[in-house]
This record gives sequence, structure tokens and C-alpha cells, in this order.
Amino acid sequence: MKSLRIGLLIVQEGPPAIWAPSAQACAELAVHELNSQGGVRGRAVNLIVVDAGPTWRSAAEAARECVDEEAVDAIVGMLPSYARSPVAFAIDGRAPFIYTPQFEGFEGDGRIVTTGETAAELLSPALRWLADEKRAQTFFLCGSDYIWPRATCAIARKLIQDMGGRTLGEMFLSLDPPDFDAAIEAIRRTRPDVVVPYFLGADLVRFNRAFAEAGLHRTTLRYTSGIDETLIYGTDEDATENLYASSAYFGTARTKNNQAFLERYHTLHGDTPPPSSAFGQSCYEGVHCLAALVEASGGLTPAHLRAQVGRTRLPRTARGGDVAGGRHPIYFAQAKGYEFEIIAQAL
Repeated sequence: MKSLRIGLLIVQEGPPAIWAPSAQACAELAVHELNSQGGVRGRAVNLIVVDAGPTWRSAAEAARECVDEEAVDAIVGMLPSYARSPVAFAIDGRAPFIYTPQFEGFEGDGRIVTTGETAAELLSPALRWLADEKRAQTFFLCGSDYIWPRATCAIARKLIQDMGGRTLGEMFLSLDPPDFDAAIEAIRRTRPDVVVPYFLGADLVRFNRAFAEAGLHRTTLRYTSGIDETLIYGTDEDATENLYASSAYFGTARTKNNQAFLERYHTLHGDTPPPSSAFGQSCYEGVHCLAALVEASGGLTPAHLRAQVGRTRLPRTARGGDVAGGRHPIYFAQAKGYEFEIIAQAL
């Protein structure tokens, strides 16, 4: 029987490339698990890792080639939001497209199945915690200049206003590459209680380093959902002081699901694999999501799979909960050196 060919579309150059090793390792674990259980509807699963490149154009072309030349049956993509719609347009329903990372929300394209959390789900409990527990009232928003940071910061601004806080400033910097001097100076001048940075991948590492070099990490809180273990490993240990994050997955989560997942992850990849971070782990769930939807629907057309969204549960996941369209606990954590210490949880 013909194998089920899954294209893993990830960025292997530029700021998002920092997540590529974790994304591939987590997806490989999912494929290993599926094949050890007999595959998907009796078909062995093959993973084809494809570099999406640095732009939306390169991502769209890579997706098109993935379907036309590599003959993949489906695509699992961990990509910046600027590439999501171009990829869907490029493959145009010829293969299912599972989009795995957190995103700004508002996705109405029926050709795309999203499995990540939305900005509102991640921001709302975190901003409320900062207001209640840290008495935070003033905020400065900044990030990379594209849809995810801009839309996420717009949501943050509305949430801050609704809880009686104030946004003292916003700044969005080019991806090619960003110069943080102006943002650091604006933060120093406005003196917010909390800085909310949404820079992409390795650019957030560079921002956090610049923030600490300016001495702001000792006096000003930072909060973002756009960070995970991969990114704090690239940051100096001292630079993570007063840094908070929210996510539906942290490697330090002491749940039965996560402990079992980590055991399988290290059994497959050894003692020192890439960190099983939120963005990487999303690819593990993306592959299992695709498999569960195919098993439930009996087909591989986007329409068949879409009909099962919200009805099918993952048989194995690091977080628990439904496939796409389900709710996962949102964790709120503080960086402690190179780890996240979970301090609150919200549904």
C-alpha cells in the first residue's frame, strides 16, 4: 500500500530558523509513533522536511513544489503568519494544510486547519495576572513589522484598555534586520511597567539581549507569548530577569501527558535533543492532528478533514485536549535562568 507522505514545511533560514531543529525532531517523534502503531489507515507514514525559505513567496513556492513534485498527501506547516495564506493559496485545496503555531486568530480560510492558540487566548489571562499581582498599569508594545505582532499588539492594546491600563507606546521594526536602539530609547523614556515584545524567533533573542545590556531587565517587566525554551536558551541567563510568558505548552509542565511525551522524545532522540519547546512541539501535535482527522474522516481532501475538526480527539498529545478547535490550559510562567517556572494556569 502506498505510504502517506507528509510534508513538514518549516523555515530553515532567517529569524524563525531557530525553531527548525525542535520542529523536525518533534514531528519525527509523531511519525515514529504512528508507524509503530501500524501507520494511518494501514499506510506507513513518511515525513518529507521542506525549507519554506525566508519570505512568503519562498514559502508558497516550496509548498507548491511539495505537492507537485514531492507528491505529498498533506502539509504540516510551522511558519510565520505572513506565509499562511500564501501557502494555502499555492496548494489551493490539492492537499490538506495543518497550520500548527500560535497565531493572531481571525483565520476564516476553510483550506487551513489551525491547531495553535490565538493571541486573545494567550494574552487575556496573562495581562490580567500582571495587573492583579504586579499592579501593572502602563505598557509598551513592540515587535516585528508583519501581521502576527501587529494584530497581537492590537488585541493587547484593547485588553489593556478594558482593564483600565494605558499603552504608552508602540513600535514595529523591520525584519531585515531590526535595529533595537530606537525601541530601547523609547522604553527608557516612557518608563512602562511592562514591555510586551513580539519579535520573530531569533530577533526576540537579540531584543532581550539589547534590553538587558541597557539595564532595563532589572527595573521593567517583560511579558510575551512569543517565546519558548528555544529562545531563552539563546539568551544570556541574566537577561531573563523579570521575563514572563504564557503558553499552552512548557517543557516544565508537570503533567502525565508531558512526562510521557518527554520520555518518548528522549528515548527516540537521546539525552541532548533540541528542546521540546512550544513552537517545536506544535509540529508533533500537527502530525497527530492530521493522522486523527484522516482516521476519522476516511479521506484526505480538506473538506473531509475540516468536517471532523472539533469532533476528533488526539489519541496521544503532550498537552491533552481536543484536536483543532479544542481548548487547552494556558500556562503563565516566569523565566528562571534557562527554564520557565509555571506560576499560574487558566482554562
